[in-house]
Amino acid sequence: MTVPGLADRLEGVEESAATAMAEKARTLRAQGIKVIGLSMGEPDFPTPPHVVAAATAAAEGGDTKYPPVAGTPALRAAVQRKFRRDNGLDYALNEILVTNGGKQAIFDALMATCNPGDEVIIPTPAWISYTDMAKFAGAVPVFVPCPQNNGFRLQAEALDAAVTPRTKWLLLNFPSNPSGATCSWTDMKAITDVMLRHPHVWIMTDDMYEHLLYDGTFCTVAQVEPALKDRTLTVNGASKGYAMTGWRVGFCGGPRQLIAAMENVQGQSTNGISTVGQAAAVAALDGPQDLLTERAASYRVRRDLVVALLNEAPGISCHKPEGAFYVFPNVAGCLGKVSTGGRRIDTDTDLVAALLEEHHVAIVQGAAYGMSPFVRVSYATDEASLREGCSRIQAFCRSLTTAC
Repeated sequence: MTVPGLADRLEGVEESAATAMAEKARTLRAQGIKVIGLSMGEPDFPTPPHVVAAATAAAEGGDTKYPPVAGTPALRAAVQRKFRRDNGLDYALNEILVTNGGKQAIFDALMATCNPGDEVIIPTPAWISYTDMAKFAGAVPVFVPCPQNNGFRLQAEALDAAVTPRTKWLLLNFPSNPSGATCSWTDMKAITDVMLRHPHVWIMTDDMYEHLLYDGTFCTVAQVEPALKDRTLTVNGASKGYAMTGWRVGFCGGPRQLIAAMENVQGQSTNGISTVGQAAAVAALDGPQDLLTERAASYRVRRDLVVALLNEAPGISCHKPEGAFYVFPNVAGCLGKVSTGGRRIDTDTDLVAALLEEHHVAIVQGAAYGMSPFVRVSYATDEASLREGCSRIQAFCRSLTTAC
């Protein structure tokens, strides 16, 4: 429904389903109900102590003034070192932008480049916000389905068929939210070969889950095909790997002209990000990196546990992902049934609503990510909660009865 006085650009831009589900879970908890929250993509690990110490030292040392829009010199230099160390990418300091989380980097890029009617290719299932940010920038999302029978991976032929003269961006996310799919060097080379044939298209890689990889080796577009570096924006951040979601530190590397345009957008919206957060991010990027491997090992154990338990639930088939901290199980076997509370389960949206109301487990419907009938379950929480949550899901599925 159109609300008088609001901008047309908000048409079709919706609240994040994951955020909405988390809010519903909070409401139930406030009523004294024990809710198992498996909807949010937030690590349960603490921010590393040396990172917190660096932030404290910065605040106590008076590093509390307005920051440069593009990021402090210290953090941009740390990001420069990170790209060289982890990805074999060389960016000049003026080709690096620090943003308020990785989300702002994506938003800045779309707002700086998209005109009404431009198209943004989004392989699905995909993070909820890609679609709405594209719409907000006046662009048209173009979805390329990546089916489960191909491991939720993007196929080069499908990508090539989706490109038109109006295509402005290809947006890639590996490991993927919500499917956990990854992209091998060979598969990435097939994608970059397609992009070499379409020189008018920008490429954005959301590499936020880079360090949450359990099978294979991580790679990114500009690393695999250096000829595409001058039209690729490489986006990353501290949120997932370093458990710094609340610090809101993202960053990206790209061609100077694009970075300058994004800096202009950022300067007229949020300006630079917290100086204390930037000091913390320097410590994270330059400090010990072994914690990344240690935490990934813990997530691997959780992944295996959740996949096994969900595959014991009647009506659910759970694919084992290669990265991130989500599973994206197929719930087709639960549809057309009725819950003990009398709710008819015709869609994945019906399922997650009934599961929360009747068994108090919060997950997110696959429809929000552009693919049904699936659900997203986050295993970025402790093992006890995962066991309890999966036990409740099993009980919910066993309780479903055939609709009359």
